[in-house]
Amino acid sequence: MTVSVMTKYLIPGVAALAVATPAFAQDSQERRAVSVQPYIEVSQVLTAELSPGDEVLTFTQVAAGVDLNAQGRNAGGSLSLRYERNIGYGDTLDTDTVSGVARGYVALVPRTLTLEAGALASRTRVDNGGAVSPNPLVSEDATSQVYSLYAGPSLATRAGPVDITAVARIGYNRFEADDAVVDTDGNPVDVFDDSVTYSGQVRAGTRAGNPLPVGLAVTAGGYQEDVSNLDQRVRDVYVRGDVTVPVTPSLAIVGGVGYEDVEISSRDALRDGDGNPVIGNDGRLVTDEASPRLVAFDVDGLLWDVGVMWRPSSRTSLEARVGERYDSTTYYGTFTYVPSSRSSLAVSVYDSVSGFGGLLNNSLAQLSSDFVAARNPVTGDFGGLVSGDEGSALINSLGSVRSSAFRGRGVAATYQRQIGRLNAAIGAGYDRRKFIAPEGTALAAANGIVDESYYVTGSLSRQIGDRASLQTNAYVNWFESGTANGDLTALGASAAYSQAISGGLSARAAVAVDYFDSEFSAEDFATATALLGLRYDF
Repeated sequence: MTVSVMTKYLIPGVAALAVATPAFAQDSQERRAVSVQPYIEVSQVLTAELSPGDEVLTFTQVAAGVDLNAQGRNAGGSLSLRYERNIGYGDTLDTDTVSGVARGYVALVPRTLTLEAGALASRTRVDNGGAVSPNPLVSEDATSQVYSLYAGPSLATRAGPVDITAVARIGYNRFEADDAVVDTDGNPVDVFDDSVTYSGQVRAGTRAGNPLPVGLAVTAGGYQEDVSNLDQRVRDVYVRGDVTVPVTPSLAIVGGVGYEDVEISSRDALRDGDGNPVIGNDGRLVTDEASPRLVAFDVDGLLWDVGVMWRPSSRTSLEARVGERYDSTTYYGTFTYVPSSRSSLAVSVYDSVSGFGGLLNNSLAQLSSDFVAARNPVTGDFGGLVSGDEGSALINSLGSVRSSAFRGRGVAATYQRQIGRLNAAIGAGYDRRKFIAPEGTALAAANGIVDESYYVTGSLSRQIGDRASLQTNAYVNWFESGTANGDLTALGASAAYSQAISGGLSARAAVAVDYFDSEFSAEDFATATALLGLRYDF
C-alpha cells in the first residue's frame, strides 16, 4: 500500500505550516557539500530613455556579494546576498541597495527536531497600491524596499503507529518607501508598513493500513498577523479531523471536517478637528490608540473539504480538495512532477486570509534550503525565481501592497529543465486579493476592493566552454486595480555574457530593455540599458 498521509499537510490559509523535513531527506542522500562564492564587481552603466523622453544617464556601479550553498547531514542552507551602490553623474541620484534571499535549517535533534529560517530583501515599484518589478536605474525615486524574515522549530516523531508533527513560526515583514506614495493629485495612497506573524500547528495521524485500513488524523493550529497600519489583526484558529481512504495502491479519497474561528479587526485613524484622518510624515494613517477595536470579518463554525490524493510513483504527487471555509467555497491543492534530477514541475493552488506580510512569510517557508537565485545581470536585482535540486520555486508576486487584510486566492507554477550545459527555469502565477476593512473607519473605502495580478518570469543560462557563460532573463507583470486608473504593466528582458580573464577575474557585458505602463501615470516609460564591467570571484 503506497498511499499514506502526506508529510506536508495542506490547510488553506496556513499553507506555510507544512512541516518541512529537509534534514531527513538529505540524511538519506548523505550529502556534504559547501560552496561559498564572495565577489566584487565594478561596472559602467548607460541607461537611455526611449519614451517619453530621450534622456541618457550614466552610472558607475560598485557591488559586493556572496552566494553560498552548504548541504550537510544535519544542516543545510542557501544564501544569495548583494550590496550595490550606483554612483550617478550630473543630476542623477546615487542609490544604495541590499537585495537577497536566504533559507536554511539545522537539525537540533537528528530526524526529530529542526530549526529553520528564511529571509528576503527586494525592491519594487509601487503605483496606486500595485507593486511590480522595476529597473531601479530608470526611476530610482519610484522604487521601494521590501524585507521579510521568519524562523521557528519543526518536530517530527512517532508514538507507536501514530505520526506526530508540529511547527511554530514567527515572522517579520516591512515595506519601505523613500517618499510617501501619492496619487496624481498629491494625496497619499494607503500602503503596507510592517507586520509580525505568528503561526503554529500540531498534527497526529496514522497511515492507511497501519493499524486501520484507513488513515486518520487530527490537526489543531492557529495563525495571527499584527499589522501596524491602524493596529489591524488577522486571527485564525482551527481544529479538524481527516480520513484517508485508499482506492488503489496509488489513489486515495481524502476528506476532513472541523471547526474554525476567523476574525479580522482594526482601530480607526486619529481625526483632526474637522473629522478628517490624520496623515503622518511617512504618508500613512496615524492610529488612534484610544479607538475601540472594530471587527471587519468574523466567521466561526464548520469547515470541511473532500478531494483526492494520487501518488503513482515517488516522482509524481497530486492532492486536490474542494470544500467550505471562510463561510464560502474553497479550492486548494498541489501537484509535483520530478521525472529526473534535471527536470521538475510544481503547481500550487491556494486560498488564505492574511495581510501582505503573511503572504511573504508563506512564500519564504515554502522555498527549498538548496537553491540558486536568478538575478538580473544588469541591475543585480533578485527576481523571485530560484532553482534547486528539489525543483524551481517562485516567491509570491508582491502584487497589491495595500495595508488592509485580505482574502487571497491564486495559482503559482514553476518548471525547470537542464539539458547538458543549458539551464532553464520559468515561473508564472495569478493572484486575487479581496480586501477586508471595518465600516466607519479610514480604511472603509478599501473594503470589498479586488486587486488582481498576473506574472511570468524566466531565466536561461548556458556555459560556453570552460571560461565563458551566457545568461538571459525576462519578466512580465500585470496588475489590475480594483480602483479607477490603477492598472499597470511592467515587462523587460536582459542578456549578459561573461568571459574569464585570469584566475577569479572576468569581464562582463550586458544589455536590458524595460517597459512600464501605468494608468496611474500620465506617460509610459521605456528604457534600454547597457553595462560593461569586471568581476572578481574570491
